[in-house]
Amino acid sequence: MAHYVAQRLVLLIGTLIGVLTVTFVLTHVLPGSPVEMMLGHQPTQEQIAAARHELGLDLPLWQQYLRFVAEIARGHFGQSFLTSQPVIRDISQRLPATVELASLAMACIILVGVPIGVLCAVKSNSPVDHLLRGISTGSVALPGFMLAMLLQIMFYGRLGWLPVQGRISSAILLDHPFPRVTGLFLIDSLLAGDRFAFWDAAQHIILPVATLTLISLPLVARTTRNMMVEQLTEDYVRTGLAYGLPPRDIHFRYALTGTLIPLLTTVGLTFGTLMGGTVVIEYVYDWPGIGSYIVRAITQSDYPAAIGVTIFLATTYLVINLIVDLLYFLVDPRLRSS
Repeated sequence: MAHYVAQRLVLLIGTLIGVLTVTFVLTHVLPGSPVEMMLGHQPTQEQIAAARHELGLDLPLWQQYLRFVAEIARGHFGQSFLTSQPVIRDISQRLPATVELASLAMACIILVGVPIGVLCAVKSNSPVDHLLRGISTGSVALPGFMLAMLLQIMFYGRLGWLPVQGRISSAILLDHPFPRVTGLFLIDSLLAGDRFAFWDAAQHIILPVATLTLISLPLVARTTRNMMVEQLTEDYVRTGLAYGLPPRDIHFRYALTGTLIPLLTTVGLTFGTLMGGTVVIEYVYDWPGIGSYIVRAITQSDYPAAIGVTIFLATTYLVINLIVDLLYFLVDPRLRSS
């Protein structure tokens, strides 16, 4: 296992270097210059030369690349042009909001998607199977931003049940302040025993979580169904049914266990996508996470912020995949023996 982990770490580092190289090339190929963003309109030649020297743009290209990699390796992503503070600080301030949203959506996807997949496999090619598969296909075909706006129109515009945007009401923050222990509002409000803040934060997160769940749930459900259909044709399943074992035990304790490897892969990829793919959803719901931060950085040419978030999300995605690879050894004894 140690040899396998070493191989995966080497592959992770190699992939990360490739991401750094592509990011560096794009920043030098795309139109525009960070100097223009830093200095504004009509700077003097002396100001331009000083800014280029400060950013290292007067060095040869290979030295700029080595300097870029060295700074990233030390965790220095530069200073944001818009917030005038280090990019890593901006990321750390906004990361809890994205983690809370993505984690809660992933929990809903697993709790709902896996049972739906098992049900479709057990009732394969039945009206229930066709209905659920049709609904899954429809939710995948609908763009995420369109689904988000439809939910806003329904639950805020028509029914008035849920707030349309934000993470928590400003009035709650003023009247019911609570300490930020983890940065996750639902957990922090529970730790403080503030039910008003918890209920308000829960109301704000329902629509974004529902949108992400409806978008990503079909992939987990279809993967579970396809693998379960194969497992239900195995001899051990038919033998268990012949011995009179409860069907629920056979489906969830035995057959579902045989699908854990591909299911773990799907769950890991989905969670990595949620961490970096909530950009549009966060923007629609005005959710103060990493997604809305990178949208503003790109639209306003904040190069250090855009580069820092890109590299951070790429690293997060690679680490999640590494964790999934290591989990294979826990769920499949054959890998440990080999």
